[in-house]
This record gives sequence, structure tokens and C-alpha cells, in this order.
Amino acid sequence: MSTPFPFTAVVGQDDLRLALLLNAVSPAVGGVLVRGEKGTAKSTAVRALSALLPAVDVVTGCRFSCDPGAPDPACPDGPHEVEASTTRPARMVELPVGASEDRLVGALDIERALSEGVKAFEPGLLADAHRGILYVDEVNLLHDHLVDLLLDAAAMGASYVEREGVSVRHAARFLLVGTMNPEEGELRPQLLDRFGLTVEVAASREPDQRVEVVRRRLAHDDDPAAFVARWADEEAEVRARIVAARALLPSVRLGDGALRQIAATCAAFEVDGMRADIVMARTATALAAWAGRTDVLAEDVRQAALLALPHRRRRNPFDAPGLDEDKLDETLEEFSGSDGEGGNGPDDDPDPDGPGGGGQPPQEGPDDGSPAGDVPAQGEPSEDGQAPAGQSAGEQSPVRSAEPFRTKVLSVPGLGEGAAGRRSRARTEHGRTTGSRRPRGTLTKLHLAATVQAAAPHQLARGRSGRGLVVRRDDLRQATREGREGNLVLFVVDASGSMAARQRMSAVKGAVLSLAFLTRVPIWGPGDVPSIAASARYGSRPSQCRWAVVPLRPARHPKE
Repeated sequence: MSTPFPFTAVVGQDDLRLALLLNAVSPAVGGVLVRGEKGTAKSTAVRALSALLPAVDVVTGCRFSCDPGAPDPACPDGPHEVEASTTRPARMVELPVGASEDRLVGALDIERALSEGVKAFEPGLLADAHRGILYVDEVNLLHDHLVDLLLDAAAMGASYVEREGVSVRHAARFLLVGTMNPEEGELRPQLLDRFGLTVEVAASREPDQRVEVVRRRLAHDDDPAAFVARWADEEAEVRARIVAARALLPSVRLGDGALRQIAATCAAFEVDGMRADIVMARTATALAAWAGRTDVLAEDVRQAALLALPHRRRRNPFDAPGLDEDKLDETLEEFSGSDGEGGNGPDDDPDPDGPGGGGQPPQEGPDDGSPAGDVPAQGEPSEDGQAPAGQSAGEQSPVRSAEPFRTKVLSVPGLGEGAAGRRSRARTEHGRTTGSRRPRGTLTKLHLAATVQAAAPHQLARGRSGRGLVVRRDDLRQATREGREGNLVLFVVDASGSMAARQRMSAVKGAVLSLAFLTRVPIWGPGDVPSIAASARYGSRPSQCRWAVVPLRPARHPKE
């Protein structure tokens, strides 16, 4: 087994290291999603964290790592009468992208079912990761049904298995860490929200820092043991600080003023639901404990917002990631009063258009008194097809798009059988197992439990004498799986002269942008031709995206 790179030897990446340490102090924060380009020490930092976690005491012989001080009363290996315990290092379990559902949650122990004829449960990776770290590299490439199971277990602290006649519940409390490269595709917003914190990482552009990265990496590769020994004191110091912060955490006080700042910040950035408020509260508390304090300060709330909100705030298709830190500081300042009421209220703000006001500048119509809604946007021709002032009739300026809006979810009913993707339910080669059937032609995915069940009643008639099961061709069962398929989305836009009136083209572009944001369809820029048809075929990865922007011949105006 290779020697992991020391956590304290990682150069830079302060936000990444802080987010991981906060989860080590308080696993209730909800895990970390690390987003960044390739080669930025994402996996190195995560694997190094396991060496910093304190050792855990487990019940001897328990496959589910029960705590001898408080054993799980519903443990499948229980009930435990604690007579012997073992101390071992905290585990870091890696979930491969190609893992099956059985490997993740566990399944029927086929060996015991065949040899002893009993129903027994074989634990999966969730049981192995209990009281440790569960690491998912390239989590955005993991099948959606596995991500759902993973995040449900992380949120509930337990795994429930109901399959093949086995009904099992066991504890599954772990530090969940996922890494991903956004260039390879995004996670669904519902799944993003289930990660407590998110961190954006990038390689440093400072030559001195890059030199130090290379120097340390080469030194570790040449002599791992000697390199780890050089950083042993720093590792021991951080490990002791984690233990001290865990002990201090129950004593940290989260006052009403800090709670109001948290609530106001989440409302200001229009995050959905209440999970962001809860995660921010837990993160701010962990930050105070990590700093050795028993009171949560405004600086803790600010840092918690920078870690917990970027992946939860509402974003339009072309918005940059991250938070507006000026807006964050204004919100915290407004609600910084010790009595929980901060700054000026909406009626006290002397400037209605300032940061605390919601006023909008008055819309002025043209001099002839026509309504503001009938005024063509800048660069649009008027309703009679004439070019706007200052522009010749032969020129065409791009039309601005209206503000995107929330659209209804586009869904295709039924169960398809198309190419694998991330949109509609479909029968696919990969996905969760939903049942079994007799194979039609060549058997590709064997449903083992169904095959055993089909063969079991015939063992006496087939003259079984040993422990082995007598299986024939008619007993074999094909697993049926349900996954997702891609959808074809087609936009056709009419760009005739009549579309210029009443800002219809701006409204159309705003609608298309809203649909593109919902379906994640590649979209054209605001400077492209005004008359287009765009089609997108979405697969499971961006490399499978096929899209086209096709200029159409504009309809001739009657006056031309």
C-alpha cells in the first residue's frame, strides 16, 4: 500500500483544507464537494485527511463498526454484549464510478444462501465507511440512482436495504467527500444541495508556489517514508487540534444575532429550502470550535456562507459561479446588531435604490406618450419594419434577451429505451436493478438471486447430492435495469419582421435561455444571428453532446 501524502504538506488550497477539517470536526456539516480542474490536489488532500482522523473503538467482530460505548441496538450483527473492543484507524473507503448498487448498500450473501440455505446479509461500502470517510472521485459521473442512495444514507445516518427477501437497517454515519471536474458534466441541483459545503479549486499561477508543489511532490515520490517523517510534527499538531475542537463543539453558543445573519444571508441570495440555513449554522459553529472559541462571530458566518452557499444560490445560464462578496458584506453589516435587529429597515433607507432598497428607476416612455412596453429595445426595428435611428436599413443588430424566468419541468412520460443519458426514465444497460426476466437471446446481465430462486425448487428432482446448486439454462434470469436516456430538444424561432414589435424577440430569447438553463442545453451567444434553429442531443457526458445552430432565411417583410 502506498504511503499517503501528508495533509499539512499540501501547498495552498486553503479553502479545500479548511472545508475538509471542518467536516472532520463536525461530520454533521454534511460533507464536501470539491470542484476543480484536473491536477489540483483534490484526491491527494482527501486521501491525506484520513491519517488525521482520530482512531475509533469498535466492537470486536462487528462488521458494521459499532461503538462499544453506544452500540447500535438494530445492528444486524447484534445485539452486542460488549466484552471486547478493538481500536483501529478511521477508514477511508473509495466508491468507484463503476460500482453496482449491490456493492454500495450490500446484498444477499449468495455463498451462505447456496451452501447453508439461509438468508444472510453481506455488507456493502456504506457499512465499511461507518465512522470514517466515504470518498467518491468523479462523483458527477456516478449513476444518478447510486448518488441518490449515497446522499440519502449520508442525510439519515443509516442505510436501509430491502431486496431479495432481505430486510436490513444499519448505521452509516460517515464524512462524505466528492470530487469532480466541471468540464466533464454537472450534478443535478437537487444533488448539489445535499452536499454541505463546496469548494472551487484551481492551480496556482504564482511561479514560486508551483515550484514548491513540484519540489514536495518529487521529494515524496523519491522517499515517501522520509518525507512523511519530516511532516510528522505538523500532522500530530493538526490531529490534536481536531480532537480539541470536537471536545469544544458542544459548548459553542450560536446566538440569535448570528442566526439572524445566517437567515438574512440565505434570503438575500435566494437559496431554496432551509438546508442552507442549517448547514451554515453547523459550519459557523464548527469554525468557532476550530478557532478555540465558544461564541460564533460574524467572521464565522461570513466564512460559512462562502463555503455553503455558492452551489445553492439561484443562477442564470451565464452567471459566474461563487458569491458576490460585496453583497454578502452588506447583508452581514445590516444585520450585525447585537439585539438581532441590524441597520436600517426598508422604510429607513434614505436611498430607495441603494443596497437596502427595492426601488426600481421609473420607466419612461417615448415623447408621444406611448406605453413603455411598446418601445422597441435598443437595436430592434420598429413595428413598421424601419431601422432605428442612427442605423442604416441594411444593418442588423443583435437583440437583447429578456430576463430568464423559472419554467416548468420538462418531462417525458413512460419508460423509453433510447440512448443512455441523464433525462428521462428508460431501460438501459446501466442503472438500478428493477426486476428480472427470461433472457431473449444472449444473456448479458445475470440476476443472480432470481436465478437461484428459479433453480431452488428443482434440486431434488435433478438429483442434487452435494453442496453445489444444479442450474440449467431455463433457470437463468436476465436483470432488468432502469436508468436515464437523453432527450432531443429543438428550438425553432420565427424572426420575421412582426417579431420586432413589443419586444417579442427579447421575450423569445429570454424563454429560450430559461429552457436552456433547465435542460442544460448548449445555447448560442447574444451576438449570433437573430433567426436560428438549435437542436441538442444530450448524452451522459458533454463529449456526447451534439448541437447545431442553423441560420434560417428571414421572412421578407411585405413592404420590401
